[in-house]
Amino acid sequence: MTVRLTAAQALVRFLAAQYVERDGVERRFFDGAWAIFGHGNLAGMGEALLACGDELRTYQGKNEQAMVHAAVAYARMRDRLAAFVCTSSIGPGATNMVTGAALATINRLPVLLVPGDVFASRRPDPVLQQLEVPWSGDVSVNDAFRPVSRYWDRITRPEQVIPAALAAMRVLTSTADTGAVTLSFPQDVQTETLDVPDAFLEKRVWQVERRAPDESALRRAIELLRAAKRPLVVAGGGVIYSGATDALRRFVAATGIPEAETQAGKGALPFDDDAALGAIGATGTAAANAIARDADLVIGIGTRWSDFATASHSLFARPGVRFVNVNVAEVDAGKLGGLALVADAKLALERLADAGPIATDAYRAEVARLREEWGREVAHLYALGHQPLPAQSEVIGAVDDAAGPRDVVVCAAGSLPGDLHKLWRARDPKSYHVEYGYSCMGYEIAGGLGVKLAAPDREVFVLCGDGSYLMMSSEIATAVQEAVKLIVVLVDNHGHSSIGGLSRSLGLDGFATRYAERRAGSLGLDSVEGLSPLPLDFVKGAESLGAIGVRAHGIAELRAALAEAKRASRTTLIAIEVDRYASVPSYGSWWEVPPAEASDRDAVREARARYDEAKRAQRWHV
Repeated sequence: MTVRLTAAQALVRFLAAQYVERDGVERRFFDGAWAIFGHGNLAGMGEALLACGDELRTYQGKNEQAMVHAAVAYARMRDRLAAFVCTSSIGPGATNMVTGAALATINRLPVLLVPGDVFASRRPDPVLQQLEVPWSGDVSVNDAFRPVSRYWDRITRPEQVIPAALAAMRVLTSTADTGAVTLSFPQDVQTETLDVPDAFLEKRVWQVERRAPDESALRRAIELLRAAKRPLVVAGGGVIYSGATDALRRFVAATGIPEAETQAGKGALPFDDDAALGAIGATGTAAANAIARDADLVIGIGTRWSDFATASHSLFARPGVRFVNVNVAEVDAGKLGGLALVADAKLALERLADAGPIATDAYRAEVARLREEWGREVAHLYALGHQPLPAQSEVIGAVDDAAGPRDVVVCAAGSLPGDLHKLWRARDPKSYHVEYGYSCMGYEIAGGLGVKLAAPDREVFVLCGDGSYLMMSSEIATAVQEAVKLIVVLVDNHGHSSIGGLSRSLGLDGFATRYAERRAGSLGLDSVEGLSPLPLDFVKGAESLGAIGVRAHGIAELRAALAEAKRASRTTLIAIEVDRYASVPSYGSWWEVPPAEASDRDAVREARARYDEAKRAQRWHV
């Protein structure tokens, strides 16, 4: 049997009937659609979503990039077992989503993008906003999604919606291949009809697999474990997405092996676990990086081994160090010349625990000492009493103290992610939500909105710098519209603090990183004194979007404002000025950013000499 529907109606009704099942638990996959309507998607997708009602609830975004960020944050909070659709018109609405698509794919998080497209019939060409490519008649701006999508298709006939939708679901529910999926949907095709088989619209359950480890590779991994003297586990986001945190805790307890965490993996163990060394790499703790430098075996679990995790391949310095990589994605399991254990993190950890006790008493004592020293360092940085303005670490400490064990901190870009990675005391696998695969400025508030929609029972603290805030504060209005409460802490450091610090380290004097008036040709150089900061009023700006706005002068006022914001029923923004030059130490870690090899500036030449010396520690792992 069939039913006559438009192509858009068929797609929307199909999406509303999709479910996933893992470990015997079944749930709906799509929890709604984010939409900004224009001429390219209103008549088709707009009509279909209106007809669908709460079966696929529509949320109104204020910025197309931001609505993708909210969708991605939601998927991450739900361990990739739930997702959103995002639809826009052709033109700027579509291309605004390209950044969000890149973020989703790089972070391996599912989101379905349905941008409108130009007429498949080509009768009215060129239509409003159409890109004309002289050498190809079938190109539109939506082709920009190809390199940043895990799957891309253009539906040029109504009946193509059936195979396109099925292919989209295959990728979205894959543990190894998920990311952004783009279905480019011409506006005329959206409104055209087809006879849709009833079976296409019926409830469909997609099995989210747990791949068991290969027995031969598992035996080799256990042999390496038993032979190791100074092993280290590095937990990535895959540990959390697979629900393997309890298995990880049992593994480190059974073996005595210490654990460090990437940005996506932070919270895999609670910060006070005896094995937890905290953050690793370029933004790592002194404890984790000290153990990593002398590790003879590194077991990476669910990590893609970014340059931050490896400190640009300078961290794991012991001659002959070996790697075991547990990952559902072959491309990640094969990195660093390690033994590839292509498997679900939970199943692999349960089997690796068969290795039995590994760590010696002396090694355990060393780990305990380093953990204790690091705990004292965090306490020191949280209570610096820096004057006349507080340090950023003190702001983090105040928010950390205000947050409950299940509350969530959200961040993405600037100097905050590095400091949070080192300092934040994660007590729950979902309490730390920092997007650092793409480190996308502007993600923070939209991401916080997605987190809160996914976990309405948790308090959500959004930390962002003034630079990120100015890029995308629009979703405060969406939070107000949806009665979604966020606590936004805006760290006002008068510009781009992170890149300002990098600029100074490269001998560039903070060039074009301060928000200050231009005077005598200067664009905010640190060496130019007396520049007036821009007269920005973030409190009034937040109030104009419907939020409660508070200016905190110092840490005591911040703590009081946080307590009041927790009692409030709607979104609050708290702005606090900090010293942009008071930073958290790097603890000897390194990140490769090469200064200019030739320059007239003495400071640049000195920076290049430091770089050349540091680069000597970089090595191949093959």
